[in-house]
Amino acid sequence: MTGMTDHTDLILDGTKIGWHRDRVDQWLRGERIAPITIDMALTRACNYACHFCYAMLQENDRKQITKKVIYEFLEDCVEIGVKGISLVSDGESTISPVFVDAVRYGHSIGLSMACGTNGFVLTRRKLEEVLPHLTYLRVNISAGERARYAEIMGVKEIYFDRVIQNIRDMVDIKKRDNLDVTIGLQMVLMPEYQDQIMPLARLGKEIRPDYLVIKHCSDNEDGDLGVDYSAYAALYDTLREAEALSDDSYKVAVKWSKIDAGAKREYQRCYGAPFMLQISGSGLVAPCGMLFNERYKKFHIGNIVDTRFRDIWASDAYWEVMNLLASDAFSAQTMCGALCLQHGVNNSLDRFVKGIAEIGPSESAPPQHLNFI
Repeated sequence: MTGMTDHTDLILDGTKIGWHRDRVDQWLRGERIAPITIDMALTRACNYACHFCYAMLQENDRKQITKKVIYEFLEDCVEIGVKGISLVSDGESTISPVFVDAVRYGHSIGLSMACGTNGFVLTRRKLEEVLPHLTYLRVNISAGERARYAEIMGVKEIYFDRVIQNIRDMVDIKKRDNLDVTIGLQMVLMPEYQDQIMPLARLGKEIRPDYLVIKHCSDNEDGDLGVDYSAYAALYDTLREAEALSDDSYKVAVKWSKIDAGAKREYQRCYGAPFMLQISGSGLVAPCGMLFNERYKKFHIGNIVDTRFRDIWASDAYWEVMNLLASDAFSAQTMCGALCLQHGVNNSLDRFVKGIAEIGPSESAPPQHLNFI
């Protein structure tokens, strides 16, 4: 449905791994599979200081991802069979000088490209350049009121006005040019932000992105961000009230699967990393963002600034780390932070391996954004 988002096939809480059964079968046979999705940043830098930011827990040696580095990386991804690149991870990719080039080039060689951003630098001119080349553009915005936005996002109040205008421009350009890109808002919800749930949901209904997703806040295994997972239950009525604002062209979705889970995991093995890899804005290749910090150096595989990604992926070191995560020597319940990016994929694969549930597409039509699992 060009230029419109059909919300019935937009999965905002869950995983699309079932639509990639061919890759799952390769993995079951012990083959070295390419990631379906790579979540990465183009820089470790950021122009915000969000109260809830996990990136401050991910510090590692910084290197610069240049145009040459990112072009070679994207070419390698196509060569080995990667399908989608989401520019999210541990930095604000839009402030990288290679952002526009990366999005346009990745799309031109057949990759699905997407971006998560605070939206501040995405003024109309830059949006005109990138929107036609993106599968989705998601703005991280954890408040619907000016003063609280400044407090939670760590910026001046005037930033709120600029970001809201940028979102209006996204919506306008999409509608004007009948683009397929999905425009979304994301609220990272800590329990103390509960007063902003309804203001943000109502603001979204006014400015008309395709969706607002409200998600938990991840913490590391030491609880350094101080997230009180037991406090989410008191917010359920308000979250359901927000979801009730959904209409035919604006969807409010709560990531219930993770909010309900809290800090608990049913699985111990991490099977998801080979399917959904993360790369730091420093160029560091590691299984996931929770292992970017220097203290997890034994899980660090290489750096795309120094070594071609196709060579890193084909190396024994890469597969030794992946196999370690899937072995009895690793426990996701005790050695990981809460609710990682791969949580949904891990849960599905774990249940499949244990014979509890099948993996495979349902009889319904494939959902949108299939290459972002």
